[in-house]
Amino acid sequence: MASISSLGIGSGLDLNSLLDQLEASERQQLTPITLKQQSYQAKISAYGKLESALTSFQDAVAKLADGKQFEAVKKEVSGDALSATLGDDALTGNYDLDVSQRARGYSIATQGIAAADEALGAGTLNITLANGDTLDLEIGEKQSTLEGIRDAINDADGGIQASLMNDGGDTPYRLVLSSTATGTEAAIDSVTFGGGLGPSLALDPDSEVPALNARLTINGIAVTSQSNQVEDAIQGVTLNLKETGTATLDVTRDGAGIKKAVKSFADAYNTLQETLDNLTRFNQDTGESGALLGDATLRGIESRLRSVVSGGGAGGAFNTLADIGITLKVDGTLEVDEEAVDDAVDNQLGALADFFTGRAGKDGLAVRLDDALADMVDDGGTLDDATEGLETSIETLQTQYLRTEDRINSTLARYRTQFQKLDSMIAEMNSTSSYLTQQFDALNAQLGQ
Repeated sequence: MASISSLGIGSGLDLNSLLDQLEASERQQLTPITLKQQSYQAKISAYGKLESALTSFQDAVAKLADGKQFEAVKKEVSGDALSATLGDDALTGNYDLDVSQRARGYSIATQGIAAADEALGAGTLNITLANGDTLDLEIGEKQSTLEGIRDAINDADGGIQASLMNDGGDTPYRLVLSSTATGTEAAIDSVTFGGGLGPSLALDPDSEVPALNARLTINGIAVTSQSNQVEDAIQGVTLNLKETGTATLDVTRDGAGIKKAVKSFADAYNTLQETLDNLTRFNQDTGESGALLGDATLRGIESRLRSVVSGGGAGGAFNTLADIGITLKVDGTLEVDEEAVDDAVDNQLGALADFFTGRAGKDGLAVRLDDALADMVDDGGTLDDATEGLETSIETLQTQYLRTEDRINSTLARYRTQFQKLDSMIAEMNSTSSYLTQQFDALNAQLGQ
């Protein structure tokens, strides 16, 4: 039987079109698998949006769960003598400050020599600081210039900085030694040049700049500091001395920051609620629905959050959000009465802190919410488990898709083989028919004669 390279040539039938129709019909088996994969992928994307909103809410909740938020302070400095930086343990207070002296580092120069690159001879250099630290250097012949000595001192990083000065005289070049830190403890106590350096280098006592400690009073109490950055003279406060003079420092409770944290909590919750609504929406006119409509994971998250929020705080003067001016509305959002919140912050800050952080061994609202949100968004949490389950299902479906596709391809190959045989058989039959027709025509012609 002759082989036919293109379907339909032998038979005249449109077998290619028929095979295409069969292939389209067979491949419809893949459509449900693909649609299910797409729906799972859409859910994973929706879980990502939900996790983002939950994480933003968790950030706002965490601020109220931390008791330090309600101890937060702010500063106001009057006067140019200093600035202040507040630490976490700063307390409220009012301070009058008088800076009488700023800290200064020690400095001294050598007598001048003719050239900065003149070799002075190998030797030793020994520097002792007031705090007892020492710098001992061996200076080789090639290094025994002022430039080489300078570099050796700076490379040693021993609390001394060296530089060169040109005073414009007959022997203009001097080596200047300065302590890298301010205060008398970091001052240079002695300098000894030995060996070949001794005859050439000597200190110039007229160039000495003594080290000074910072001196100030805080509410009449004398304070001395080795540095112009005065730490913990006031608990949790770092004073940065700029100049001599007076200043006042007022450290007060940061009520505005606390109010902002409370309002941010409500705003983040409402943003989360908007996300939940979008993910579960249903449009009756168009039939369109959110990716998580009817999703059990989302329903569980929503139910737990509402339970914690409506459950209130740890007791005390405030028991529910409504007591501090935040009302849970019918649509699930929170409405803030800013005057009531301001009053709670200004007049009942301790009770407000207890409500959010806890009291008498009972967790506050923010602490319980923070725990609940961690169960939802942390690794191994609710959303993580749900997402991993969907990803596993997608992988299973992909395996099913590939197996189905292999089966379809095998079926189509069988169809093609059968069609090729059919095409050849019909072609052979057509050839036989044509031959017989010719024979009959020839016979008829002979009989007609």
